[in-house]
Amino acid sequence: MQPFRRFDRATYLLIGLLVVSFALTTLDVRGEQSGLGEVLRSGAQTVFSPLQKAATAVTRPVVGFIDAISNFAGLREENERLRQQLADLQAGVQEVEELRLEVELLQQAAGLDVPGDLAAVTARIFANGVTDFDRVRFISRGSDDGLAKGQAVIDARTGGLVGIVDQVADDSARVRLITDTRVGVGVRNLTSSETGWVEGRGSDPMQLEMFSVAEPVTEGDLLVTNGSRYPPDIPVGVVLVSAEAEAGFGLFSTVRPIIDLGRLDYVKVIVGWSPLDAALDNDGDEVVPNPSVDLE
Repeated sequence: MQPFRRFDRATYLLIGLLVVSFALTTLDVRGEQSGLGEVLRSGAQTVFSPLQKAATAVTRPVVGFIDAISNFAGLREENERLRQQLADLQAGVQEVEELRLEVELLQQAAGLDVPGDLAAVTARIFANGVTDFDRVRFISRGSDDGLAKGQAVIDARTGGLVGIVDQVADDSARVRLITDTRVGVGVRNLTSSETGWVEGRGSDPMQLEMFSVAEPVTEGDLLVTNGSRYPPDIPVGVVLVSAEAEAGFGLFSTVRPIIDLGRLDYVKVIVGWSPLDAALDNDGDEVVPNPSVDLE
C-alpha cells in the first residue's frame, strides 16, 4: 500500500505544476502589458538591474585595461622608433662635431708658425705602438713628401716638441716620442738661459740634467730646444721640481712634456732644417750638436 500512496502524491504534484504553468501562460497572453508575465519580467529586471550595473562597473575597467595594454604596446613601438631616430641624430651630430674638430685642427696646423719659418709637412697620426711601452707613433706622410730620418716633429696645435722621425717609408713614417728612453733633447731654460739635457723615462717624468750652471731651476720654468739637434726655441717641457746645482755634480730635476702625448692627432714634421744647419753659429764657430737618438 505504501508505494501506491507515494505514486499518487507524485502524480498529484505533477498535475498541479502543469495546471499552474498553463494558468500563468494563459494570463501572460491575455493580460498583454499588464499580465503576470510582464510583472514577473519587471520584477526580474528590478532585481537583476543592480547586478548588471555592478557587472558593468567591474568589466568596464577590465576592458579599459585591455585596451590600455594594446595602446601601450603601440606606444612602446613608437617609443623605440623615436629612440632609434634620436640615436641616429646623435650619431650624425657626433660625426659633424668630429669633422668640425678635424677642420679646426687642420686650420690650426696650416696657421702654425714653425720656428724660423722653416718648411714643414702636416701629417696625421694613424696608429700607436704595438704596446703601451712602445713610445712611438705612425704618421701618414713619408719619403714621397720629403720626410727623412732625424727630422723634428711638433704638435700641430701647440707647436710643442713631439719627437723625432726614426723610420721612413714611401707614404708613412714612424715618430719616436721625446718620452722614449732612447731620446734626448738639448734644452734651454727661458728664465735663466742656462742650457742642459732632457732624457725620456717612459711613463715617468723626463729627467733634466744641467752642468756648469750658475742659476737654479724653478718649478714652472719653460724649457725649449737649444738648437743643437732640433730647431731652436721649440717648447719641450715644464720643470716640475725646483733644484740648484751641486758642486761637482751639476743640477738634476724632472720635467713634464709641454703637450699631452697621449692625445696627439695632427703633427708637423720640420723638413726645412737639419742638425748640420747648426754646425756653424753666427760667428762662423763650430758648434757640436748633442746626440739625440740612435736612428739605426
